[in-house]
Amino acid sequence: MSPVDSTGVNPDESLTPLALLAKADQAISSLEDVLADLVAEFAARDLPLYLVGGSVRDAILGRLGNDLDFTTPARPEMIKEILESWAGTVWDTGIDFGTVSAQHRGQQIEITTFRSDTYDGQSRNPEVVFGDTLEGDLVRRDFRINAMAVELLIDDRGSLTGRFHDPVGGLEDLEHKRLDTPDTPEISFHDDPLRMLRAARFVSHLGFGVADRVKEAMNDMSEQINRITVERIQLELNKLMEGAAPWTGMNLLVNTGIAAHVFPEIPAMRDMKDEHHQHKDVYAHSMQVLRQAIEQEEDGPDLVLRWAALLHDCGKPQTRAFNDDGRVTFHHHEVVGAKLIRRRLRELKYSKQMVADISQLVYLHMRFYGFGEGQWTDSAVRRYVTDAGPLLPRLHKLVRADSTTRNQRKAARLQRTYDHLEDRIAEIAEREDLARVRPDLDGNEIMVILDMPPGPAVGRAWTFLKELRLERGPLEREEAIAELRTWWEAEQSQDKS
Repeated sequence: MSPVDSTGVNPDESLTPLALLAKADQAISSLEDVLADLVAEFAARDLPLYLVGGSVRDAILGRLGNDLDFTTPARPEMIKEILESWAGTVWDTGIDFGTVSAQHRGQQIEITTFRSDTYDGQSRNPEVVFGDTLEGDLVRRDFRINAMAVELLIDDRGSLTGRFHDPVGGLEDLEHKRLDTPDTPEISFHDDPLRMLRAARFVSHLGFGVADRVKEAMNDMSEQINRITVERIQLELNKLMEGAAPWTGMNLLVNTGIAAHVFPEIPAMRDMKDEHHQHKDVYAHSMQVLRQAIEQEEDGPDLVLRWAALLHDCGKPQTRAFNDDGRVTFHHHEVVGAKLIRRRLRELKYSKQMVADISQLVYLHMRFYGFGEGQWTDSAVRRYVTDAGPLLPRLHKLVRADSTTRNQRKAARLQRTYDHLEDRIAEIAEREDLARVRPDLDGNEIMVILDMPPGPAVGRAWTFLKELRLERGPLEREEAIAELRTWWEAEQSQDKS
C-alpha cells in the first residue's frame, strides 16, 4: 500500500507508521478473491472505489470484519447498476441517501456516493448533498480515525492493492489510541450530537482515550444529546455496553454529564456510599460488578446480564436511610431499583422482554442474602428457581459478581454459600421438575372436582395449589384433591361469615 495522502504529502515525508499500514495491506490482500472483480467493474468505467471509514480503521487494527464500507464519486444509480451485475443480492433502501448495499460470497458491501452534507442545527438529520472529492467526504466524518480511505487498485500483475489517503491525521490518532474530530468538536457535535455517544462507544470497544478538546466539548454540549431520538440513544448505549470495557465508555458519559440526560439513574449512584464502606461509592461498586459479570460470560456479550450488573443497585439513592447507630442502609433497594429500571428502559423504547428480564434480575439479586449457609429449605429453593425462571443462569452470574468485598475470607464464604445453593437446586431438580413448577391439578380438573364454572374462583384455587406445590413439592393426586376440597370449604365458610 502506498502511504500517499490526498493532501499531496510526499510519501518519503509521511509520518505514517509502516507497521500499522502493513496490517491494512494484509487485510486488503485477504479480500482479493471477493473484491477484485468489483474493483475492475468500477475501473472499467474510470471510477475510483475507496474502502473507507470504520473498515479502514479496523483493517489497520487487524480486526476487519465481514461488513465493508466504500465510497465513490459514482452516483447511486451507477453504483446500483454495477452491483447488480456483480452480486447475487442487492438492496437499495438507502439510495435516497446515496447508499446501495449488496451481499457477495459472505461479504456485506455498502457503497455510498461522496457526501458533503449540511446540517440544520436542530436535528441530526442532514440535508443530503453529494460531493465530488474524497477529501470533502472524509472531513465530514465523526472522528479522524474514521476519516481514512484506501483507494482499491488492480496492479500490473492483476493483484488487488491500495493507496492510502489520510487528509486529517487519522493514522496518527490510531497510533496514539486517541479520539479526535476532523473539525472542531463543537462544530462536529453541533452537526450531530449522536457523535458524543459514539465517542463513548469507541472508548468502550477500542480502549482509546479522548482528546481533551473533545471531552471539554462533550461536557459543554451535553444537553444537545436531547436532540437525538430515544431509539438512536438506545442503539448507541447497547453498542457501548457490548464493548470490551463498557465501564470506560460509561465513565466518559457520566463524567461529561451526558449520562444525566440519557440515563440519570446511573450517575445518581456515583455519590452514594455503600453500607459496607468497601468502595468509594455505589457507582464504583456497580462498575466492578459489571467487570465480574463479564468475566463469567460464555458466548460473547450478554446485554441483559451486563445491564443488570450495572443497574442492580440503582435503587439505593432513593432508599438510603440511617439506623440507630448511624450506619447507612438501603432496605428494599432491589424493589425500588426494578421499578426505576422498568420506567427508564420503557422510555428508551427497549423491548418488553429486555425490560422484563433486566428488571427481574435486579428485583431478585438480593434474594440470596436472605438465607445463610445450610438454611435453604426445599420450599425456598423452589421459589428461587420458579421466580427466576429462564433467567436462573444469569441470576447465578449476577449474584456471584455482586461479591466485591476485599475481605478474602468473607468473599470465600459468600461463594461457598452460593455453591451450596446451586448444589441444593441440582439435588431437588433430580427429584422433581424445577423448571416447570405447576399445580398438581389444572384448571379443568379444578372445575370438575369443585363443580364450578369458569371464573375468578378457579384462578384462586389454581394459585392455592401453586403455593402448595412450591411449599411441599409434588403431591399424589388424591392428596392434592383433598387439600383442594379443604381449601374450598374454608373459602365458602369465610364467604358466608
